[in-house]
Amino acid sequence: MRRLITIPISHFCEKARWALGRAGLEYQEEAHVQVIHVIAARRAGGGRTVPVLVSDDGVLPESGSIVGYAAQRAPADRAFEPDDPVELAEAVRIERWLDADLGPHTRRWTYWEMRDERELAEAYNLTGVPDWERASFPVLYRPLFEAVKRVLDVTPETTADSKLRVRAVFDTVGERLADGRPFLVGERFSRADLSFAALAAPVLMPDQYGIPLPKLHELPAAWAEDIADLRAHPAGAFALRMFADYR
Repeated sequence: MRRLITIPISHFCEKARWALGRAGLEYQEEAHVQVIHVIAARRAGGGRTVPVLVSDDGVLPESGSIVGYAAQRAPADRAFEPDDPVELAEAVRIERWLDADLGPHTRRWTYWEMRDERELAEAYNLTGVPDWERASFPVLYRPLFEAVKRVLDVTPETTADSKLRVRAVFDTVGERLADGRPFLVGERFSRADLSFAALAAPVLMPDQYGIPLPKLHELPAAWAEDIADLRAHPAGAFALRMFADYR
């Protein structure tokens, strides 16, 4: 059985879960709380980050390689890599751009908004983690959160920059979709669409995410307004459609 090491709420881990599920590949998810995940990732043969997929074909230590692994094994009726090599190269280029220019910034924005939301963290951050991690979380919450803030450089200044970067990516994706095309690349759902939707999820809170996410009424008002605004953006509406139709 394949093993997928995750932080359950992580959007990079959702990207991997989505790809494996889309391909119909069975796996066992091993979920861990932030910081503790580093031990699990290293024990599995990866580095300091998740997702890590352990399979008969070896250890895949990042979401892009897991997406590629799943895409190569997807049945024809669930394929999510373009057949055309030029379109495939474009889909991979877009995915790598999103990994660099969207994923880190939606993550930083979310951790900033969660900085004083301990009850939300306890309600939504612990899906599937071992019992001892769940039991320890109330005590470890503050030092874990401070460690995450340091590693991800979560400050008022960096968060303000990340918000601008997220909106810039949404605008670029919206411009690409403005000609009426149904997908970012080609005529069918691809790894580019999956990557955008998954990595945009922290600022959209889609219902179809791989684990439960907060509803807007549970969030602080300003945060909920930002999410509602991005949901209404053409790129946000597109991402939500990808979740609804393909997740």
